[in-house]
Amino acid sequence: EFCSSLAGIMLLEVLLVLGTLLIYFFFSKKKEETLPFKDGWWGRGQKPVTKEDSSIRPFKVETTEEELSDLFRRLDQARFTEPLENSCFHYGTNSVHLKKVVSYWKNQFNWKKQVEILNKYPQFKTKIQGIDIHFVHVKPPRLREGQAAKPLLMVHGWPGSFYEFYKIIPLLTDPASHGLGDEHVFEVICPSIPGYGFSEAPHKKDFNSVSAASVFYELMLRLGFNEFYTQGGDWGWLICTNLAQIAPNHVKGLHLNMVSVSKLGLTHLLSILLGWYFPGLFGFQEEDVRRMFPFLKKGLYRILSESGYAHIQATKPDTVGCGLNDSPVGLAAYILEKFSSWTDMEFQNLEDGGLEKKFSLDDLLTNVMIYWVSGCIVSSMRFYKENLQKGIGTQKHEKLTVQVPTGIASFPNEILHTPQAWAKKKYTNIVSFHFMPRGGHFAAFEEPELLAKDILQFVDKVEKEQLWKKK
Repeated sequence: EFCSSLAGIMLLEVLLVLGTLLIYFFFSKKKEETLPFKDGWWGRGQKPVTKEDSSIRPFKVETTEEELSDLFRRLDQARFTEPLENSCFHYGTNSVHLKKVVSYWKNQFNWKKQVEILNKYPQFKTKIQGIDIHFVHVKPPRLREGQAAKPLLMVHGWPGSFYEFYKIIPLLTDPASHGLGDEHVFEVICPSIPGYGFSEAPHKKDFNSVSAASVFYELMLRLGFNEFYTQGGDWGWLICTNLAQIAPNHVKGLHLNMVSVSKLGLTHLLSILLGWYFPGLFGFQEEDVRRMFPFLKKGLYRILSESGYAHIQATKPDTVGCGLNDSPVGLAAYILEKFSSWTDMEFQNLEDGGLEKKFSLDDLLTNVMIYWVSGCIVSSMRFYKENLQKGIGTQKHEKLTVQVPTGIASFPNEILHTPQAWAKKKYTNIVSFHFMPRGGHFAAFEEPELLAKDILQFVDKVEKEQLWKKK
């Protein structure tokens, strides 16, 4: 009897150990699928013991006469270097054209009128994790009876700003007036990334994309949105991706106009080597092949020729930032170059960098002015160091997949093309992937209608099939 009771106890212990292991693996696997929320403190000095003021305060863009006279003095005193003959934009911003831009800036550009445009949408500030977060919040002008607006968080990147969304906002908040139907109407929230535009810059090191996602998640909850959609390109792609990893049960859908995959495996490598010859083997479509190959030219060389800025910003942002924060002409040269090549690489062959083919000078200079008047260029550049200093592929978020329903709008002039076959390894629930007919990196700014239509069809799919409930 003693032996049988001993055997019983041992069996119970074995079962307990097995049970504990099963529970551990079950829960740790579950836990592994989400990214921990980053509860940081980014304000100056020590975190106060008192509770943070969570009030939401109205905000308007305002500049003083002193600031403007200082700007004009600097524009008047600019020193230009003569460009090489016939160099177009191959060496960066061509200073012959830059002189014309500066002349327009001094003599025709009406900042006061642009400030009125910036202030036409309601803007606010609220303190989150020790820093002031600026955001635009636009509600629909009309709703059908019984219809609710869907909250949509839209996140910009570098060297853009919340202003990139000014042309797409009316298409989403009032689609019916723009011939886009009235099935889905959005309430749009466009925050400035901390350290960009009118959001306060973090005062401490290590504020990365996961920190920004955590801050924006808190912002959405503070505004009373328990479930919402997110949209982004550039850094907005990564911040929205991280947000979907932190709060998969709160993000109904993730729409991206840029996707990048940092964890490359053997199949990626083989597809780079052999995809041109055997596209079907790697799940490539004709359009993937057209955009990716020859890979040396459209992949490797393009990365090398276009990523110098990222290397500087990921290593020593403050050094070069000193010059840009001191010279409006230097700042414009640095920022406008990106609006040339990232809109279309072919624009480098033009004397004026093709800058006005897709944008007006007023729009381009308004974006530059947001950087100038807020003095945010250095803090915006630091975001590269915070995200890249530990190396690509080393962060936890890079190793986790995204289960939230995902829509991808793939624009043809994006610097690097990511095929759906690659994207689906990271985003396991892609419900729409579309090759867009035209447009580049600044999709909302360049092609607001194309992007709005793609967001609407994606949300329609998610809603009709209730996809977020099947995550």
